[in-house]
Amino acid sequence: MNIDSVDFFYAAMPHVTLEADGSQDALLVRVTAGGYIGWGECEASPLTSIAAFVAPRSHGVCQPVSASVLGERLDGPEDIARIAALVERNSMDLLQAAHTWSGIEIALWDLLGRMREEPVWRLLGYTENHPKTPYASMLRGTTAQDTLERARAARERGFRAVKLGWGGYGEGSVADDADHVAAAREGLGDDGVLLVDAGQVWGEDVEAAAARLDALEASGAVWLEEPFLPDAFAAYSALASRARTVGIAGGEGAHTPQMAENLIDFGGISFVQVDTARIGGIGPALRVARHAQARGVTFVNHTFTSHLALSASLQPFAGLADHRICEFPVEPKQLALDISVQHLALDANGEIRAPDAPGLGIDVDLDAIRPYLREVEIRIDGAPVYASPTATANVRKSA
Repeated sequence: MNIDSVDFFYAAMPHVTLEADGSQDALLVRVTAGGYIGWGECEASPLTSIAAFVAPRSHGVCQPVSASVLGERLDGPEDIARIAALVERNSMDLLQAAHTWSGIEIALWDLLGRMREEPVWRLLGYTENHPKTPYASMLRGTTAQDTLERARAARERGFRAVKLGWGGYGEGSVADDADHVAAAREGLGDDGVLLVDAGQVWGEDVEAAAARLDALEASGAVWLEEPFLPDAFAAYSALASRARTVGIAGGEGAHTPQMAENLIDFGGISFVQVDTARIGGIGPALRVARHAQARGVTFVNHTFTSHLALSASLQPFAGLADHRICEFPVEPKQLALDISVQHLALDANGEIRAPDAPGLGIDVDLDAIRPYLREVEIRIDGAPVYASPTATANVRKSA
């Protein structure tokens, strides 16, 4: 069968704030081929991602993503890899291409899974779907007491692991950061898994990051996430060599598998966090998961948006029994919740699994997100090159 269409649905909350909260808007991707549909989600600026799909070519290796996708054959996983190589080559100089392609690639896996009536993780070669321990991923509180209460509330909801960060962490004094970390530990309890996210706040400043290590180690934090820019490999390596009990985590900013692999090979990280909606999709994330497994590094999903994105992020390591911890967006905006009919929930053991249903196992609810949709029209010399699709009732798989 051939890829017939790729549609983008740009949705946003009525008011987008300056919070480091990626669930405030979304770009959903619907792909149709052979009478089947698949859904994906891009983790990037929606408008620029749409533009990367339709932009006029600048030259031979700066073509729109559409040039490598529309009309291409799609009969199996090998075709997804082949189309990915086309995008990589033909859109080499279109720097937004990886983000745009990520959502399309995810949708292609979803479509194939629905066509074959198999979950994506099985299409990836896994025979078992192992449970994961989700960590409640949230922003740090405005005060230490607020941080304590947020951690305690997550524990009361059944989460055995909590990650707090951003919200000013690393921007103030070392003592203030230490107070928040200690408060998080108190709220979580002695037996909880505590994770801290710095959000790239120190750029390449190893000394600033190292100054926080004592407090993190005293609190029993398992990792310090993204202390530096995503490709600051030397800084990562230097900090990792100085940390005693705290692992260094990173990788969510990687938009190629090589970036994530370099963090493993040259950055000394202990946890590699990959966002399928940024790195090029599920296939590249699987490649990193295999690389991490071979190097003794723990693979972790990254996602902070919808349950569609959450399911996509779980697929690449669903079959890895020893890679157990996973990110779970515990405080998304209502938009992110409204995107899907199904939501992944903690079981009696406080664990989750990738869905066993065909594809990603998540249905998009276009009726629910219609109030959030933004109309986009792109014109060049007065002629339209893109217009938002009509948000008709959700399309189901057809034979």
